[in-house]
Amino acid sequence: MIHSLITIQQASLVTGVSVATLYKWVNQRKIPFIKLGRLVKFDPLKLEEWIRTQTVMPMPPK
Repeated sequence: MIHSLITIQQASLVTGVSVATLYKWVNQRKIPFIKLGRLVKFDPLKLEEWIRTQTVMPMPPK
């Protein structure tokens, strides 16, 4: 099933990261994205999955 793709501006709102930083991460291939011609789009499910993989779990108490 194909989901609606979101723009880089929408991805910025979802992640709380600036558009400029997202473009930098796209150029460095640090974040999953889809290139449609000159447009950069994001699959919201892949973006959610990527966000989950970036989560750092707290250390257990000593």
